[in-house]
Amino acid sequence: MKKNRLGTSDLFVSEIGLGCMSLGTDAARAVSILHEALDKGIDFFDTSDLYDRGLNEEIIGKAFKGKRQKLILATKAGNRWEEGKSGWTWDPSKSYIKAALKLSLKRLQTDYIDLFQLHGGTLDDPIDETIEAFEELKSEGWIREYGISSIRPNVIREYVNRSNIVSVMSQYSILDRRPEEEILPLLHEHGISLIARGPVAKGILSQRFSEKADQGYQDYQPEELTELVQKLSPLTNETRSLAQLALRFPLSHPAVAAVIPGASSISQLEHNLAAGNLPPLTEDELDLIRRHSKANRYSAHR
Repeated sequence: MKKNRLGTSDLFVSEIGLGCMSLGTDAARAVSILHEALDKGIDFFDTSDLYDRGLNEEIIGKAFKGKRQKLILATKAGNRWEEGKSGWTWDPSKSYIKAALKLSLKRLQTDYIDLFQLHGGTLDDPIDETIEAFEELKSEGWIREYGISSIRPNVIREYVNRSNIVSVMSQYSILDRRPEEEILPLLHEHGISLIARGPVAKGILSQRFSEKADQGYQDYQPEELTELVQKLSPLTNETRSLAQLALRFPLSHPAVAAVIPGASSISQLEHNLAAGNLPPLTEDELDLIRRHSKANRYSAHR
């Protein structure tokens, strides 16, 4: 599978990675999916301490014990769970970011993280302190690089201008083209990569369209989704499904290093993997997609 450089770093990641949130809590099944992904060419795995309160990290640690050098491992921090309190609280403090990293290392059974990401963020955060935490972790050898996971343009701009992030993980798909106007050009200008999550838009851009589209998506009503999928049908055939078309779309932008679809079964994983063997979309195909889909815009977090 093709590999792309993450920003200006020394990290090269498979253009189709695996978003591990959807693996579930059945450890045996999750481990089999992880092993199959690595064996078939995926080397970029993204998790978070938030997923199943750390269990996702533990499963990944078990799966890749003895295989650590074969993969690029990404995780996230910033959401804090405290017993006796309801839900998660946001904590981007230096002390918490560094403490959370140590716990992730233990669960993942590794002594370093390739890409450590801030899992959110607002302008009210102590941003310089947060950056300092990541810089210290990097200088101390606990992490190789760092980035942020955010859909907030105001936060992304601050980190682009004030930090040494190599990546921004953000939603980007045919149904959510919000990054195109301001985020992707900004990242491309600064040599920072976008990691595209949500490429199949919660399964709407897949064979599960009929069961997933009835609630709409972003600024699309259900009937608009049906109309769009019909207009995209000339771009799909027996060798390229709607989901595979959706996976190829974000990769057409030079700032995008990888897409990270989830997989809850081997068959779903294999379908994602097959998209990596397909050629890039042509300019005519991209033009058709852009003409019929909405050029969404960010309305919040200005």
